[in-house]
Amino acid sequence: MSNVKVQELHTEGDIRAAFPIMKQLRTHLDEGTYLQLVQAAREEDQYRLFALYDSGDIVAVTGFKPMITLYYGRFVWVCDLVTDNTKRSKGYGETLLDFVHNWAKEHQYECVALSSGLQREDAHRFYEHKMGYAKASYVFRKVLE
Repeated sequence: MSNVKVQELHTEGDIRAAFPIMKQLRTHLDEGTYLQLVQAAREEDQYRLFALYDSGDIVAVTGFKPMITLYYGRFVWVCDLVTDNTKRSKGYGETLLDFVHNWAKEHQYECVALSSGLQREDAHRFYEHKMGYAKASYVFRKVLE
């Protein structure tokens, strides 16, 4: 992985270029909604979006935000983490999540947390067995009408 680099996405063009990968995780989003949500999350919620490039091509994307809660203290919440379907099992997810861990340490955050859909059993194995995450809770959601 000598041609691999992680870079924060700042411009609309860079953020747009990451959409095909993000769409593989966030299948409910169209590009316009994605762009609006990323912009709002960056402006209002300290959301950071990074891409992992291999030989100039985006192969994985993560979005996270630093937070403070009474439960976790100072931590980084990984909102999105996805590797291109055609590029999985090549270490890209591990590289990108290691980047998040290092970013959190450098910015004096105590831990990294994330949630993963119940159906994503391969992802759960990755988080627990490969990356050393522990199950901490269930996440519940209620859609308000």
